[in-house]
Amino acid sequence: MVNIDPVIYIGISQSFFAALLISTKKPFTVANRLMAAWLFLICTELIIALLNSKVIEMYAFPFIAFTYGPLLYLYVRFMTDPERKFNWLNLLHFVPFVVFFVVSVVFREVPLLKDLGDFFTPDRFISLRIVYSTAFFLSVTAYSTLSFVEIRNHQRNLKDLVSYTSGVITLNWLKILSISFYVAFLVLFVLGGLNMIGDIIPFDPYFVVFGFIALFSFAYSFYVIKQPEIFGSEIKFNGDFKKEPEKYTKSGLKDKQALTYLNKLLSVMETEKPYLNRDLSIQDLSEITGIPRHHITQVLNEKHGRNFFTFINEYRVTEVISRFKDPKNNNFTILAIAYDSGFNSKTTFNSIFKTITGVTPSQYREKTTGIKE
Repeated sequence: MVNIDPVIYIGISQSFFAALLISTKKPFTVANRLMAAWLFLICTELIIALLNSKVIEMYAFPFIAFTYGPLLYLYVRFMTDPERKFNWLNLLHFVPFVVFFVVSVVFREVPLLKDLGDFFTPDRFISLRIVYSTAFFLSVTAYSTLSFVEIRNHQRNLKDLVSYTSGVITLNWLKILSISFYVAFLVLFVLGGLNMIGDIIPFDPYFVVFGFIALFSFAYSFYVIKQPEIFGSEIKFNGDFKKEPEKYTKSGLKDKQALTYLNKLLSVMETEKPYLNRDLSIQDLSEITGIPRHHITQVLNEKHGRNFFTFINEYRVTEVISRFKDPKNNNFTILAIAYDSGFNSKTTFNSIFKTITGVTPSQYREKTTGIKE
C-alpha cells in the first residue's frame, strides 16, 4: 500500500492554518467563511483518515466528502454575487452529508467499504455500497457542473460591466481548479472501478484520494487568500452590482431617448477618449456621460449590437492602429502602444486585435508600416 502519511500530515497543517487565515480575512464575507469551513472539514477528514489507519476505525463511509461539492458551488455563488444572503435553504445542499453521517454512525463497526476488491461481495450491504458510490459520483459531477456554469455566466455578465480582463474578476483560477478537481475525482473513480473488478492497479485509490485533497486544499487556499472581494474594491460599483436583465421591456427607455443616449456615448468616446483608462468600467462611463448604467447596457445591446467589453475595446484597437500609422511611434514596441491605448493585458490585446482585424498586431504593423518586431 502507498504510504501517504507524510502527505496527510502536511495536508492537515496546511489546511488548518489556511482556514484560520481565510476565516479572519477582511472584509468578512460569506464566500470566505464557506471556503474556511471547507478547509476545516478537509483538515478534519485528513485527521480521521490518519486515525483510521493508525488507531481506530472511525466510520463506515467517508461522509465528509459530501460537503465538497456543495461548499465549492456555494463559494462560487457568493463570490460572484456578494450581495446574496445566506438562508436556511442553502443547508438543503448538505442533506446527503447528514444522511451518510448517520449511516456511518449506525454502521460504525461494520467494514462496509474497507477494501474496494470486496465491493461487489453479495452481502446484505451491497445495495448500500452501490447507493453510496452512486450518490458520491453524482454529487461531485452535479456540483462541479453547477460551479462551472455559474463561473461561465459570471464571466459573460462581466462583458456588460467592464472593459478589461483580470484573473481577479473573471475567476479563471477558480474555473481551472474546479475542472481539475472534478477530473482528479473522475480519474480516481475510474481507478476505483478497476480495483473493484480485480487487482488491476497496484494501489488502493481510496488512500491516494487524500493526497489529491491535500493538494487541492493548498491550491484553493493560495488563490482564495489573494482574492479580493470582486465587486468591492476591485470594480468600484459602490456595492450596486446587479446582473443586467436580458430583456429590457420594463426599462421604460423610449426609442428616441435611446438614440440620444447612443449619440452621446459615441460623441464622448471620440472627444474624451475614456477608453484610454485601462480599468474603465460601465460605472465610470455612466459617471462621465450622466447616462444610467443599465441604460448604457441596453443602448449598446439594442442599438449598437455590442456589449460594453466589445464596444470599448473596438475603440482601443482603432487607437492602436492610429498610433501604428504615426511615425513618431515607430520606436515604441507594440505592447507599449497597446498599453498606452487602454489595454491592460497582452493576451487580451492580441486576441481582440486579431478578432477585429483578422491578423495579429505584428502582422498588421509590418504590412502597413514595414516595421518588424
